[in-house]
Amino acid sequence: MLRLIYEAMKRKGIDTDAIFSRLGVDEKYVYTEQLRTPHSAQVYFWQAVEDVSGDPDIGLHLGQLLPAYKGQVLEYLFLSSPTFGEGLRRAQNYQRLLSDAANTDFFIEGDNACMVLDAASEEISRLRHFNECFVQGLVIFFQSITDGEFKPSRIEFEHQRDHGLEHAEEVLGCKVVFGADENRLYFPVEMLSHASPHAEPELLDLHERFASEQVARLEKKDIVGQVERIVAELLDSGEVTLDAVAERLGIKPRTLRTRLTEAETSFNQVLADFRYRLARQLLATTDESIDEIVYLTGFSEPSTFYRAFKRWSGMTPIEYRKTAQGKDAMIDAM
Repeated sequence: MLRLIYEAMKRKGIDTDAIFSRLGVDEKYVYTEQLRTPHSAQVYFWQAVEDVSGDPDIGLHLGQLLPAYKGQVLEYLFLSSPTFGEGLRRAQNYQRLLSDAANTDFFIEGDNACMVLDAASEEISRLRHFNECFVQGLVIFFQSITDGEFKPSRIEFEHQRDHGLEHAEEVLGCKVVFGADENRLYFPVEMLSHASPHAEPELLDLHERFASEQVARLEKKDIVGQVERIVAELLDSGEVTLDAVAERLGIKPRTLRTRLTEAETSFNQVLADFRYRLARQLLATTDESIDEIVYLTGFSEPSTFYRAFKRWSGMTPIEYRKTAQGKDAMIDAM
């Protein structure tokens, strides 16, 4: 999902480098294999996008520019299923291949079918930019696999909107309700029986096996996110060791080491990547002194921090700060 949003930002002409600087990542991060980002990062991400773009409705407008979700196993599952409804039911089992920030449920209500877009956390469920962008991503995807036949009949959002209600309905192309109990996408029930001209039982079995394998790989990588959360909690204590993290996870150090190896990484690599992202974010978005950033990133001495940062980025911390904050200064001036 982040890659689709990144492409939409480029289409809209947004300074993506400035956004990445604020978040402590770069363009390469977007194309990391099996990319997953922590749910809490959604809030920081969308705030940065709004600040840099200067558009209070940026989620709604980026949704219009999202490219269709193409060339991935979820698309293949839909196309090789006999009907849209069958594809939808199968894809529900593998929806985390698109995003971990939202889950979907599905039911029929009278003349309409309804997808409940259940966010992974309460914070995200009311995140206006994410919700309005994500639902358009789904609609664009559904239209692409039904040759443009899919049309939403009603959309409900948990978040409130105190301006631009008519504009939101114009963009989304249907009746929109804000302040609802759940995020929901309604569409005509007859859409479920829309036949796929690409239906192929043998390919369907192959695609389901492939989707299962991809989900299994993601589950192995879940341990990386868990380790990063604990590292963030332990950094200021200076006790960021594999043993300390394993104890917080309630597992043996040897088990943690094995699970990280299965996720194709190591504890030292996870720790270094986290420190690097945090350092870039602090240098780009705060006026904290270098000594304070040394402490916040868990280094014992400034010299050790300087050497590590130069190795990671090819620049000294001071050079990086001047470059990153210089971009923000130009944006503020504009």
